[in-house]
Amino acid sequence: MDQLNQILERIESLLSNHNYEGKDYIDVKEAASYLNISKSAIYKMTSNRQLPFYNPGGKKIYFKKSELNHWIESAKQGSIEDYALEVDSYLNRPPGFKNV
Repeated sequence: MDQLNQILERIESLLSNHNYEGKDYIDVKEAASYLNISKSAIYKMTSNRQLPFYNPGGKKIYFKKSELNHWIESAKQGSIEDYALEVDSYLNRPPGFKNV
């Protein structure tokens, strides 16, 4: 019976760690879990204005999940294939083509 209680407690813990599902805005703890980084890293990144955040009333900090997703996606590191395609595209452009 004791082992069953431990399993149930672990399941509850796992479920509560992902209670941000279905929310548009999440708090610091949820953002840390969502990004799989520490809360102190979240605070440092907001202090350095590296992460977009909301601070209504000047107390709690909130994050919009779609903006966190965009932040992650904006840091994409291209592969060698990506760069090769870019070079091919550049080299095969029509004569007289100018980048605007």
